[in-house]
Amino acid sequence: MSTLYNPLIFTIKNPKITLKPHTSLPSSVPTSRLRKFPNFSVQSSISSSNDPEKPTFITPDNDKAGDKTVEFVDEWGEKSEPEPGPVTKLVDSDPPKYEDEWGNGSPGVDGSVGEDEKLLELKRCLVDTVYGTDFGFRASSEIRAEALEFVSQLETANPTPAPTESPELLDGNWLLVFTAFSELLPLLAVGNIPLLKVEKISQDVNTNSLTIENATTLSSPVATLSFSATATFEVRSPSRIQVEFKEGNFKPPEIKSNIDLPETVDLFGQKISLSPVQQSLGPLENAVASIARTISGQPPLKIPIPGERTKSWLLTTYLDKDMRISRGDGGLFVLVKEGSSLLY
Repeated sequence: MSTLYNPLIFTIKNPKITLKPHTSLPSSVPTSRLRKFPNFSVQSSISSSNDPEKPTFITPDNDKAGDKTVEFVDEWGEKSEPEPGPVTKLVDSDPPKYEDEWGNGSPGVDGSVGEDEKLLELKRCLVDTVYGTDFGFRASSEIRAEALEFVSQLETANPTPAPTESPELLDGNWLLVFTAFSELLPLLAVGNIPLLKVEKISQDVNTNSLTIENATTLSSPVATLSFSATATFEVRSPSRIQVEFKEGNFKPPEIKSNIDLPETVDLFGQKISLSPVQQSLGPLENAVASIARTISGQPPLKIPIPGERTKSWLLTTYLDKDMRISRGDGGLFVLVKEGSSLLY
């Protein structure tokens, strides 16, 4: 029989009533278990001035904090053993998975791949936008604004913050695809001359010799004319160089074996037929072939470039293996490395 409840007599003066002892609970009543809390024990507190059936409460067992074994006492004063809890081994559990609503992995897991794809998409959009605008000379205001927006996004995500310290990326022959507010615009206007077209504008960078060569190729139905300007440069910062042009080179024209005239030509907004000219190309082709034999093998003509306007500066704001964006006192230049898939 449990001895938790001792006979207690409460005396009330008016009237006098003697309370009989409480009947003890049978031993067959199941005892409930308290939830386990390490370093905590149950204490029973019954005060004559309070409710005799006041529930037990839990207090920290600070005195036994260093003991390895902690005893638990239930509300009937009986000792109980702690129930074994579930054991979790973190090393055996699966790592958390990050998936979106379609079940795909989180894009943050492999951020480098996603960033490269974003840059590639921006570069393709920029090249497609300026395609057919003659390097931006014939671009409308809407196309120009769209191209400048793509340029701004690429410059913000520039993967090469120190271009002058990355010669493996900077070296090579770069082809111009777009320019804005540039000194090249008068040169691009040559494309408005009938039967004459600006075929290619390129820039060859060599960090070993610290030289730059800007080259331009003009084409016509009869010949191809190329000229260039060579310059030296000095590195002034991780992204800026100082350029000084030295001389210009004019190569002998390359005479075409066959004259290919278009059917019509646009002259001052009017379409002019070239059919009569095409019928007399025979004698003209013979004369052109004779000229080609005469000038072939001639060395290029070199002309010094004097004056203070030979000095310029160039700031590279974006650089990777395919594209380079530069800003200078001549304007904005977007170039693609020769052989890049962006050109096809």
